[in-house]
Amino acid sequence: MPSHLFADRPAPQQPAHDAVDALIHRAHRLRGDVDAVRRDAVTDEENAQLRWQRALCELAVHHLDNLGAHLSQLRAGLPEQRSTGTAPDRRRAAAPLDASPPSRVGSAEWNLLTDEVSWSKELYEILGRPRESEPLSLDEMPSVLLPEDQPLLTSMVTGCLVDGRPMDGEFRIVRPDRRLRTVHMTGEPVLDAHGRTASMWAVLRDVSELRRGEEAVSRSQDSVRHEEHIERTEHRMAVELQEAVLPPWRGSLRLPRQGPGALDIAAHYLPSRSSGLIGGDWYDAMELPDGRTLLSVGDLAGHGIPATSAMAMLLGALRGMAVAGIEPGALMGHLNQLLESSIQPALGSALCCRFDPATGILSWSQAGHPAPLLFRDGTGRLLPPPDGVLLGAASEVAFEQDEVRLLPGDVLVLHTDGLTRRSDRGAGPEALLGLAPRFARARTAQECVRSVVEEFGGSERLDDACVLVARFGG
Repeated sequence: MPSHLFADRPAPQQPAHDAVDALIHRAHRLRGDVDAVRRDAVTDEENAQLRWQRALCELAVHHLDNLGAHLSQLRAGLPEQRSTGTAPDRRRAAAPLDASPPSRVGSAEWNLLTDEVSWSKELYEILGRPRESEPLSLDEMPSVLLPEDQPLLTSMVTGCLVDGRPMDGEFRIVRPDRRLRTVHMTGEPVLDAHGRTASMWAVLRDVSELRRGEEAVSRSQDSVRHEEHIERTEHRMAVELQEAVLPPWRGSLRLPRQGPGALDIAAHYLPSRSSGLIGGDWYDAMELPDGRTLLSVGDLAGHGIPATSAMAMLLGALRGMAVAGIEPGALMGHLNQLLESSIQPALGSALCCRFDPATGILSWSQAGHPAPLLFRDGTGRLLPPPDGVLLGAASEVAFEQDEVRLLPGDVLVLHTDGLTRRSDRGAGPEALLGLAPRFARARTAQECVRSVVEEFGGSERLDDACVLVARFGG
């Protein structure tokens, strides 16, 4: 332990025993609370955020362990003392603190007048040296350090002995068993009656576990930042891919562009409550070579780039087959085969409609998707769905096709199931059907879409969604 009587200052007084006991009690309680949090923090190697939280708990426990050790030393008081011979009242440590945990905190004193060196038992343990061995002199101390850390110790000792500066630094030592330890060293010169340096004392603390804990926290933070960067990049790429694939038109679209019996069409994509969840939802409308109009919506399982890239593939195939004149039912069968044979199999739902403006007939088919809602004369109803299973769920299945005749003023609503899946209600068409009076008053499909967004665009929606409204005779 350090000499506590200096020529230029009085010896410090020992803190009140009861006050130190109270601090130790509080530290022990806090340590137990933190340890309980650490045990409850189940490690998930796939979750960087949880790894970082666990590392912080580990580091806090290490800090509290060291705090408890220091307070125990403070409560025990000074060890047995004996004279150094430099002055009648000069004292230095001769025995270690029994209350100190091993290999945590040690002390040393180097007497410059007698060349005598004194180490505490804990310092022998920290440096891994036998108790019967001679303590190292100041000249020998750098030999146990890593070569790159030796200049630091030399500079600290020189500044202390020559300039009287306190020491405060950290270095790495190599024990005889080849184990590497990190040691924090603080100390001061001890002056004689003439103000000259008579000896130097130091306290050395093994901070290896603390540094490892800090490194674990730092690595976990870097991992969190890296994953957040990846998530932001993937989110941006998914958004760009989605925007590139979905129809470029905004506002209302009239199809076919020429002739009577056109559909007034408007659509909207609604992001989820967490805007980071970019899924495989799509909507589409296009004029076919024979003058008919294709309407489709769909939703592939998953989020991010895998879902949006699979959606791009599926939507491209759907458009190509529709242009080739394939009927909606057969088209769904081909899409199902496409998903089954793809390198990355996926599940999805889809709805495909083909409208003939000359007859007003809407032919449609679905694959595990919510059926269209037809609004007429101020009321709405769900169209009975033809048979169809999820795309990618089974092989060699047939998808039925159905027809319905649209009348002037009819409003057809296609949507993905994320639209009505909300935290305050279950999935279902009831809320959409309740918009019938507003649709009856609307003059355009865009006004109908605006009503849907006002009703379903709130922050409580759990998933992203698409809605497409087609108004006949508008």
